[in-house]
Amino acid sequence: MKLLTVFTPTFNRAYCLEKCYQSLVRQTSKDFVWLIIDDGSTDHTKDLVENWIREKKVEIHYHWQKNLGMHGAHNTAYELIQTELNVCIDSDDFMPEDAVEKIVTFWRQHGNEHVSGIIGLDADTNQQVIGTKLPNLKSSTLFDLYYKHGVTGDKKLVYRSELTRAYPYPIFENEKYVGLAYKYYKLDEMYEMLLMNEVLCCVEYLPDGSSMNMFNQYRRNPQGFSFYRKELMNLPYSNLKFKFRQAIHYVSSSFMLKDWKFLRKSPKRLLTLMAIPFGFLLFVYISSSSRNA
Repeated sequence: MKLLTVFTPTFNRAYCLEKCYQSLVRQTSKDFVWLIIDDGSTDHTKDLVENWIREKKVEIHYHWQKNLGMHGAHNTAYELIQTELNVCIDSDDFMPEDAVEKIVTFWRQHGNEHVSGIIGLDADTNQQVIGTKLPNLKSSTLFDLYYKHGVTGDKKLVYRSELTRAYPYPIFENEKYVGLAYKYYKLDEMYEMLLMNEVLCCVEYLPDGSSMNMFNQYRRNPQGFSFYRKELMNLPYSNLKFKFRQAIHYVSSSFMLKDWKFLRKSPKRLLTLMAIPFGFLLFVYISSSSRNA
């Protein structure tokens, strides 16, 4: 069995998926499977992928489902993955030609059951590292990287597949978004990750990507954001400043939901009470900004 699954959630991205495919064809190591989770596409994604499957240049598994949003596609991927490791490469991203080889080699040298996986680097399309590089440490939790060691920018996460099946993302009716970091921070409670200062993915932020439409996501998915902020407020290893910021966002989402019992539902009631004025202002700002967008 292959060691790694590269999985790609996609929704009506046939126009850009070719770049991802070609980067996988060029990989110097073929010790991977490409799992495509088609999250309800209505374009020609299926025909495109079927042509690639017939080419037999890469082992491809294709799965179509009704549109559930990015987190729903991740849930399905984690259910289907059979390899020891997995990494998500979005439909508008691509991998340097030696990325799989670096992951496989690094894991076989250093991987073990006491860590949850590997953290590598993302770069832009000009090969410039996004944010900062990783500190000179053997391992760290993802949370500590950002909030203790001052790391910035998106990083590429390679996880042990048996672990990512835990903590599935909840699906809320008529909503399409839950923060993916929910699962990652839950795994941080139990494991650190190995650090590898190598670029594993090249990222392009397209206008229709979720990261470019966050205000609209926030307004359209208040249940998902409320769940996410409550979970982050409850992290046992986070500091007061972090929890207060989550409380502000939780209050804002509660106003969007018109959920006037939000204080009773909060895992940190006093902190949430203090956050109400700031959360209301954030609610007003996001509501007006998303409408203007």
